[in-house]
Order: sequence, then C-alpha cells, then structure tokens
Amino acid sequence: MPAITVDDVLVLPRVPQLDPSTSFRPVRRLTTAPSGYEGEGFPVRRAFAGVPLNELDPFIHLDQMGEVDYAPGEPKGTPWHPHRGFETVTYMIDGIMDHQDSLGSGGTIANGDTQWMTAGQGILHIEAPPEHLVTSGGLFHGLQLWVNLPRAAKMITPKYQDIRGREAGLLTTPDGGSLIRVIAGEVAGHAGPGSTFTPINLAHVTLQPGAQLDLPWQPEYNALVYVMAGRGTVGAERRPIEIGQLAAHGKGDAIRVTADASQDSNIPAMELFVMGGQPIREPVAHYGPFVMNTQAELKQAFEDFQKGRLGVIPAERLPHTD
Repeated sequence: MPAITVDDVLVLPRVPQLDPSTSFRPVRRLTTAPSGYEGEGFPVRRAFAGVPLNELDPFIHLDQMGEVDYAPGEPKGTPWHPHRGFETVTYMIDGIMDHQDSLGSGGTIANGDTQWMTAGQGILHIEAPPEHLVTSGGLFHGLQLWVNLPRAAKMITPKYQDIRGREAGLLTTPDGGSLIRVIAGEVAGHAGPGSTFTPINLAHVTLQPGAQLDLPWQPEYNALVYVMAGRGTVGAERRPIEIGQLAAHGKGDAIRVTADASQDSNIPAMELFVMGGQPIREPVAHYGPFVMNTQAELKQAFEDFQKGRLGVIPAERLPHTD
C-alpha cells in the first residue's frame, strides 16, 4: 500500500502532544462493510452500509475498491454513468485509473493521487484502468467517497480538482509512529490541497504496529474512521477494530486509534481513512447516481438524464459499429 511515503517520518511536522484533560470521542457505532461488486465487476467493500445518513453528513457513500491483484485481462472499471448534486472523490492507493467525461475532460490518477469531481448540475463520466494495465494485470486498490453538496451548490457548473499525491500535507505523531497524509481540510493545523463547498477533513494514516494515534479534531465536525488494512483498537474505550470496519464517533475533541503490536505477516502497518465534516443538515433525496434535496428534484434528475441534458458521450468514445 504505497500511496505517498517518506524515507524518514521524523523530519515531518508533528501533531502536538495532547493535554491529559482532552476529551476523546467515544465510538457511537462500529460496523462491518459488506462486500459487493461495482461497475463492470470490480470488488468493493461498502464502508457506510448500516450507518444512518445523519451520522455520515456531509458524506453519502464510501467504497473501498480492491485490494485486488488482477491477472492479465482481468482489470475492470465502470461504464458511462451520470451524476448530479454531489462530489466524487477518488483516491488511488495502488494502481492506475483513467477518467473521461461528457465535457471532453479526462485524466489519469495513480499511486496516491486524487481525482475530485464536483458533479453539480450534472455530468456523464467513465472510470476505467488504462489499456496497458488491462493487458498486463496488476495491483488495484483505492477509495471512492461521495461528498454531499448543500442546496445552494447542487446545480453549479461541474468542475475538477486534480490532486497529485505529493501535494498532500504530511505530518506525524510525537513518537513518529504514523504517517498522516492530509488530502483535504485541516488536521492539527496542517492543511490539505482539496477544497469543498462544506468544510471537511480527509486523511490517510499509516499507523505502525503498536503505535497510537491521538488526533485533534474539530468539535463541530463528525468523525469517521475506516480501516483499510490491519487491526487495532479505536476510542478511549479501546474497542477492537479491523480491516473493513468503520467507527462512527460521538462528541469530543480528539480521535484515538491504536494499532495492535502484532499484525498479519502480509500487513506491515494499520491503514486508516479518517473523515469528518460540518454537517449540512438539509433533507437528502438519494437514489442511484443522484443526490438531491427532494423527491421532485430526484425525479427531475432522472428525466434530465434520459433526455440528454446531463451531457452526451463524446463521439470518439462511442463503441465502434460497422
């Protein structure tokens, strides 16, 4: 799980040592992600399954894609599909993913890169491994997070943020036992490059065996910790947590996660995706690829898609026919 690494974490800025009186957030809910398939058949873990939307707000959906080592000819992606009313954040940890859309834009993200798409009023897009990766096979692992847009921004013009892994804010804990990559928001005073319409924090944390993460967190934000690899405990109450599980936290000033001193032989460290944000607290009407505020808006989104108002597939991307 390379993402972005550094040779010596001890040269990085440090999270401050927290005061003994710090209020650590309790674990409100611990869930296990069911496995499924997305797009043309690549395996995913549905990280938010079983968690009420009000505890996720402003987030909607999170898939862990892979980790899977494809044989030649096996890599799969998604077909062309629409979105409206929210943002997709695709974070590649291992492997390569190409993106193209109905506006003629496109790009490639690889180890540690993030492709942030604000769907706004609507867009068609496709995500797929490049042809050379389909031919050769290889490791594929990433995350896709859906971030809701507030009512005032749901119908804005679509836009992108192409975030290279090297742009992430990097820091460590006082003992050097972790590598924290800040993708968006601000963690312990260190900002990430991603921006959104609702204040949020996104961070990928590598926690070495036996190390403890005490992370200050904005009290007005919610706090979610998803385990991508390894096992340990979460919360001051030290609840056991392992790969594929999500901890939704209650109120407090900081998050605590501790990696077990002994991990599986093929897992060198515990890997976490830590999320939180200012809740939007607006009605959510969500079905399939659309996230709106009302059922009427949701119905309109489907109608607009069916009538081609969300864009059309560029001619050069249409399947060839005789």
